[in-house]
Amino acid sequence: MTESLKHQRTLRNILFLLFALPGLSFASWVARTPAVRDTLNVSTAEMGMIIFALSIGSLTGLLTAGSVIARQGARLVIVISSLMIVIGFVVIGIGASIQVMSIVMTGLLLFGCGFGAAEVGLNMEGSAVEKALNKVLLPAFHGFFSVGTLAGAVIGIGAEAIELPIIIHFSILALFITVILLSCFRFLPEVTGKETIQASSQKGTGVKMQLKVWTEKRTLLIGVMVLGMAFAEGSANDWLPLIMVDGHGVNALTGSLIYGLFVTAMTLGRFSGGWVLNRYGRVRVLTGCAVSAILGLILVIWGQHYILAAIGVLLWGLGASLGFPVGLSAAGDEPEGAAARVGAVATSGYIASLVGPPFLGFLGEHFGLLNAMIAVMIGVIISGSLTRAAKPIQVHIKKPSH
Repeated sequence: MTESLKHQRTLRNILFLLFALPGLSFASWVARTPAVRDTLNVSTAEMGMIIFALSIGSLTGLLTAGSVIARQGARLVIVISSLMIVIGFVVIGIGASIQVMSIVMTGLLLFGCGFGAAEVGLNMEGSAVEKALNKVLLPAFHGFFSVGTLAGAVIGIGAEAIELPIIIHFSILALFITVILLSCFRFLPEVTGKETIQASSQKGTGVKMQLKVWTEKRTLLIGVMVLGMAFAEGSANDWLPLIMVDGHGVNALTGSLIYGLFVTAMTLGRFSGGWVLNRYGRVRVLTGCAVSAILGLILVIWGQHYILAAIGVLLWGLGASLGFPVGLSAAGDEPEGAAARVGAVATSGYIASLVGPPFLGFLGEHFGLLNAMIAVMIGVIISGSLTRAAKPIQVHIKKPSH
């Protein structure tokens, strides 16, 4: 028993590290988007197409990972997806160095597929450890993802400051991720997800059940709420450096620094989220997050100085930090069918954060990136109006049946 507990704690610590790696890689890409755009000499709409390749890859990974986990377990998905991130990183660097847009898009397709599948595999593994230790850990795991994005942003800012070639920057990170993966691989259990998904299927929580939950009013409203907040998060992750460069006239380094502010705010919001939620409750916290994000977007869009916009970015990051994880917690309130509800809401969030932002490129081409952010603000306003859907299901309601 003691040995098993020690193993689970070791696995927990390894997952903290593994959750940080996708964040590290993703933020590293985002921090260098101005440099990639300038190197390829593409328009805002063309940059939207490039980012769309990342979204297609991510959705492919998200939608196919579950069936692979059901057959082979989460470990295989985590390993293969991490290798795809590594290969994609190197291909992006090569494409940027020889200034070929199609190669960059191919790299992003691979990178996105690995990123999406890794998210599914890691959350499956994290959920299993959470149950084994009987302790709430998923918010902390997602917090380490944000730590990874912060580290990636800082590294990207440094690389931008010294004008490090993208191929060298991304190749070093690819090597680092490979070393970490090889070091951690042996600690991951082989069967996680296999038994869980098979058991779920026997109880009717497969594809049909995941579609059926969308007929439930509460699940639908939570899904729409998460969609708007995830759109706000994904839009910043994909476009913020370029928004600052094009919309507020700062240089690429300053744009990356301000993106670092967003990531910092996201990280602080997620690590302090548990305390804030315990003190004020879900509905108040989510409403406050929506208000914060709206105020932040107003300052970014209509602020007349980049300092005001930077303050707005902090508010935007704090506001976007808890919508997704709290929405997932709310979806899992009712034990029966919780897996299907959480899966449906998670899919909604990932689709919004991955597919939505590329279309901002096309809006930005016609109306400017700052004006394109009005669409994001509308999404947050809708989310803010639906926060009551996340109100916890009262436990005492079920007591009479005991």
